[in-house]
Amino acid sequence: MGTSHALAYRANRCGVGRMLYSLSGDGLRGGVKSQQITGNTFRIVSRGNAYTSNVKIQDYTLLKAAETTRAAGATHFMIVSSEDATRTGYIETASTARTTVSGNTAHTTFDPGAKIQLVKPGQDTYIRVFTIAAGQSPPPGSMSAAEIIQFVGSRVKNG
Repeated sequence: MGTSHALAYRANRCGVGRMLYSLSGDGLRGGVKSQQITGNTFRIVSRGNAYTSNVKIQDYTLLKAAETTRAAGATHFMIVSSEDATRTGYIETASTARTTVSGNTAHTTFDPGAKIQLVKPGQDTYIRVFTIAAGQSPPPGSMSAAEIIQFVGSRVKNG
C-alpha cells in the first residue's frame, strides 16, 4: 500500500529549480514518496534539488508521513528513525582563452573557469502508524496526522 500521491505542490513558484512534492519519473527535480516496509511501518524518502532548503525537506517529510498515516487508515504516527540523505555534487564551467592581435602584438586573457558545489538535501525517515481511540492520550513523541496536514500542509501548499 505504498502511497505516492500525485500532489503537484511546488517548492517554489518560479520556473527555475522547481521541486515537485511527489517523487516520480527520473527524480531530477527531487520530491518525496512513501514505501511500505511492514503492516504499520513506512519509509519516507525525501530528495531536494540545489534550490531546496533543509526546512522544506523536513516539511515534505512530515506531510508525506501524515498523508501516509491517513492512507493506511491510522490517526497518528511516530518517527522511528531518520537519516540524512543529503547529496553533494559539483559543476564545472569551461576554461576560456581569448587572444586579440594588434599589429605585431598579441594579448591573451585566460579565464580558468570555476568549480561550483551543489548541495541537494535529502532525508530518509521510518515511521510507525497507529490509531488512537477518542478520549485516549497519544504516546509521547507521536504526531497527529490531521494536525500535520492542517499546519504543515498549508505551508507546503502555499510554498
